[in-house]
Amino acid sequence: MNLTVNGKKAAIDGKDTVNIPALLAELKVEQPDYVTVELNGDILERENFEATHVKDGDSVEFLYFMGGGEH
Repeated sequence: MNLTVNGKKAAIDGKDTVNIPALLAELKVEQPDYVTVELNGDILERENFEATHVKDGDSVEFLYFMGGGEH
């Protein structure tokens, strides 16, 4: 399966589709509990991760929202 992940080509061998938690594990995403996932331009709700599958040709973005700093 060929994907675009954060603007770069990525391949997952031997699978036609994976759900979001499996994708996060497969790609060794750091801090998976804090990542926001965008699939083909749509932000996914965390409660839908298990039921949402990526397939060949999909585009995925992993986003981290940081707080902090001074005013």
